[in-house]
Amino acid sequence: MGKKVDVDDLVDAREVAEMLGLSSPRAVAVYASRGLPDPIIDRGRNTAKLWLRQDIERWLRDRSSSKSSGVKITDL
Repeated sequence: MGKKVDVDDLVDAREVAEMLGLSSPRAVAVYASRGLPDPIIDRGRNTAKLWLRQDIERWLRDRSSSKSSGVKITDL
């Protein structure tokens, strides 16, 4: 059986983009190759992908030390 999650903890690409400070949800795909956590729901091309908010927040926190070294999140 799969992992149970609270639906209020799920975020789509638009919300992930906002969390990352990106202007477009399409830009989220670029971060997939930069270590962004995998979506927990991905039904394939042209469908909504959903991430756990906590996974994205953790990913951002882990990179906060990069900000202190002068590297912006968009530089990663």
